[in-house]
Amino acid sequence: MSKQWYVVQTQTHAENKAAANLLRQTFDVYLPRYLKRRRHARKTEVVAAPLFPRYLFVGVDMATQRWRSIQSTFGVSHLVRNGEMPAAVAEGVIEALKRREDDKGFVVLDQRKKFSAGDRVRVLEGAFADCLGLFEGVRDDERVTLLLDLLGRKVRVMIDELAVAAA
Repeated sequence: MSKQWYVVQTQTHAENKAAANLLRQTFDVYLPRYLKRRRHARKTEVVAAPLFPRYLFVGVDMATQRWRSIQSTFGVSHLVRNGEMPAAVAEGVIEALKRREDDKGFVVLDQRKKFSAGDRVRVLEGAFADCLGLFEGVRDDERVTLLLDLLGRKVRVMIDELAVAAA
């Protein structure tokens, strides 16, 4: 029997710790990550985040490796199982994820348009919080253009796209 991939559920925010400890035990580990935009304290930053929070993949050769040691590894909550045996990941899943990685090893996600021109939206924060408007479009720097009805006039404003939601 050759190496097969299995899913490990980690403790909260312990994906990297679990991966490091599993690697130390000579298991193959795959922790797919992507670049996520995060707003915090009025700043927007791009950070690396797990594609599947609290989960990672471990490659095990059941004939030669002691897979039960995974259960007691620091950072690991448990190995996802089907009854008594670990549940194997379908063939090709890991390879498909790896094909979507960029040159830095981050999975590139498909970008979907959140809104179409003319959609009604609500501003969530800032000077125009709770104002309703019409979506016009997205600029390259991830800001959106809206038409807001202010003081009886249509006013075009540009707002960070994270500050807008469907009305």
